[in-house]
Amino acid sequence: MGRVEVRIMTDKNYAYFTEHLDELIEKYSGKHIVIKDESIIGVYDTFKEAYDYTIKTEELGTFIIQQCVTEDEEMITFVSGNVAFV
Repeated sequence: MGRVEVRIMTDKNYAYFTEHLDELIEKYSGKHIVIKDESIIGVYDTFKEAYDYTIKTEELGTFIIQQCVTEDEEMITFVSGNVAFV
């Protein structure tokens, strides 16, 4: 997967997160969710747990991990290739 495809996928997944933020916070408050193809594929207590379990079945760069918190508490996390940006 090339850089352009990874960036487009990341943008779409993050757009899904922001568009559904209120309902996601209501359902998964404080949890770390894994989003791939604009769908929730996992819910975890910590970023490490989300990352460790997801890389067992999913290719890096095909998903994002995002904590469900209010915009005031928000920390953006992108996982792409061999690097995690927090």
